[in-house]
Amino acid sequence: MNGKELAAFIDHTVLKADATPEMVKKLCDEAREWGFASVCVNSCYVPLAVMELAGCGVKVCTVVGFPLGAMAPESKAAEAACAVKSGASEVDMVLNVGWLKAGADEEVLSDIAGVRAACPPGVVLKVILETCLLTDGEKERACLLAKEAGADFVKTSTGFSTGGATTEDVALMRRTVGDDMGVKASGGVRTRQDALAMIGAGANRIGASAGVAICTEV
Repeated sequence: MNGKELAAFIDHTVLKADATPEMVKKLCDEAREWGFASVCVNSCYVPLAVMELAGCGVKVCTVVGFPLGAMAPESKAAEAACAVKSGASEVDMVLNVGWLKAGADEEVLSDIAGVRAACPPGVVLKVILETCLLTDGEKERACLLAKEAGADFVKTSTGFSTGGATTEDVALMRRTVGDDMGVKASGGVRTRQDALAMIGAGANRIGASAGVAICTEV
């Protein structure tokens, strides 16, 4: 797989608190050059990214309920609706990890479904599980709840907790959701070898801030 082919799997990401408009513009320039699947930015930068990427095939992705997932469901839905109105075509939301661990599955399902309802057809919804905080059984339940709620992808991690993506978690998630749902590996994917390992384990999307380095690595 060459660099351009690998780039098509990658959400080129900058979600740091100190991200500046210039950093987002550079991210978009790189995405246009390489043909990344999307740029993933905080919601305040969605309009800028939409403007920078006008006329090319790179999507604009943003995050909702990020990074803790513990916001009120109404807040998450409103944040998603605002992002879509601003031009986001993909939304990565964080599920409520505490509710999942407490066994409040109906509340978790409703939380995801509320964001799904705020995202019109055609807007891709990814649900971040924060796998480093979950048991294998909780990961499986989270995947099934996300699928039931109508999400398009499950995603491993925010990159802001105690751990990131592992091939073991990606494989578990792929087994659980089957072939008709996406799996995104994110958090700690920094090299070409990392990215190819995640794809080999079942990921069909990679979240990475090191997209250019991954694609240029020999």
